Amino acid sequence: MGFRTLTQLVPGITVKSNSKNTQTPTILSCDATYESQCVASGAKFVAGADEVGRGALAGPVVAAACILNLDDLPDGINDSKQLTRLQRERLASEIQERAVAFSISRIEHDEIDQINILKASLRAMELAIKALRPIPDYVLIDGHLKVPNLDCPQSTIIKGDCLSVSVAAASIVAKVKRDEWMREYDEQYPGYGFAAHAGYNTRFHQEAIVRLGPSAIHRLSFRGVLFSQPSFNFDGPEDDSSWSSLPTSD
Repeated sequence: MGFRTLTQLVPGITVKSNSKNTQTPTILSCDATYESQCVASGAKFVAGADEVGRGALAGPVVAAACILNLDDLPDGINDSKQLTRLQRERLASEIQERAVAFSISRIEHDEIDQINILKASLRAMELAIKALRPIPDYVLIDGHLKVPNLDCPQSTIIKGDCLSVSVAAASIVAKVKRDEWMREYDEQYPGYGFAAHAGYNTRFHQEAIVRLGPSAIHRLSFRGVLFSQPSFNFDGPEDDSSWSSLPTSD
């Protein structure tokens, strides 16, 4: 269809310098700018895709993909981490009711251990995107890595869940569904606190692993599960950067 490549310039960012040459916090605007650019280039169905659970020590990594009706957007869509649980759950319901299409996929803990978390995250997004009907003409991906094996054009957007309404919608749907699954796991595997921290690294979670040992859904290749380390970063449930799986062979 001859799509133009989306510019890497990020709309909605305001950066100001003070006299000490420091910067104020970046202001991000979550809207349909990227989607509108795709439509102007000839796309009819523009999807956004995102994943959640990459940094968790237990449970699946979950991805969602959404094709929104740009003329019927639910109010308040934003990065899922900036919303309360009640806001996310309300929006997830509205998104699923009003979207042209949405899909959810998950990659289990054992496959994460086998192929590593990066490949598992990309695989989850691939599956979610390919499950969409209608098939998207263009896909907007959160982050800087493209999703392999897609049959349509795609663009990556750094902080896409803060900038693209479709990516943000996908992040909301994925997080609400993953949190629901982790609450179910909390009943199956009591004592770990999965309902509270959704499998992410917290002090309580680490103490539970030491006390109870890994559960059947823990990612055994992750350092926080395998080893007792005295200097953990306890940065809360949404800090994906502190945890990675051990190297695995290709």
